[in-house]
Amino acid sequence: MRIDHVSYAASPEGLRATAQTLGDRLGITPRDGGVHPRFGTRNVILPLAGDRYIEVVEVLDHPASDKAPFGQAVRARSALGGGWMAWVIAVEDLSDVEERLGRRSVEGQRHTPEGVELHWRQIGIRGLIADPQLPFFIQWSTMAHHPSRLQASAVNLTGLHISGEPARVRDWLGITERGNWEQGVDFTFEQHELAALESVTFEGPEGPVTI
Repeated sequence: MRIDHVSYAASPEGLRATAQTLGDRLGITPRDGGVHPRFGTRNVILPLAGDRYIEVVEVLDHPASDKAPFGQAVRARSALGGGWMAWVIAVEDLSDVEERLGRRSVEGQRHTPEGVELHWRQIGIRGLIADPQLPFFIQWSTMAHHPSRLQASAVNLTGLHISGEPARVRDWLGITERGNWEQGVDFTFEQHELAALESVTFEGPEGPVTI
């Protein structure tokens, strides 16, 4: 179990402009990620160090974005002006998560501009929609073309600030106490009116940046 990536819903200025704004803040060149045909969305990738990345995502004008929970989540966050939508936990096998949540994971795939077809399974989007402090879970078919490897990066994800309750997050993750899934990431929690991933902190060559 490890932190894989963080998702940022595009603002009204659009996907590429939103990604460029984040890239300028962090000193990272955004890379086109391609379309998620099953979810009715498309993304731009900002690679990070340590097999992590930022996914900037927007909905397409396509029926799948209204039907798929992931498309619904992106649309809802963008309608609020965009911003951090989710943090994502990668596991080697989703079986335990499926059993704990009582449902099956769904398949995801996209073709990248580099001609690579990525495949993964994910689960937990409905939980995220109901309670946005929670992560969703992903299982990659292979790490050979993981989005973080689009280019080398010296920027690390170092902190997540969440409006929510640590006990609720631990219960969702199926753990009883803080553990190695945090992998050097500093978690801070405050309880505000709305649960959410409120900000993310990164460490780069020029020092820390919080977005």
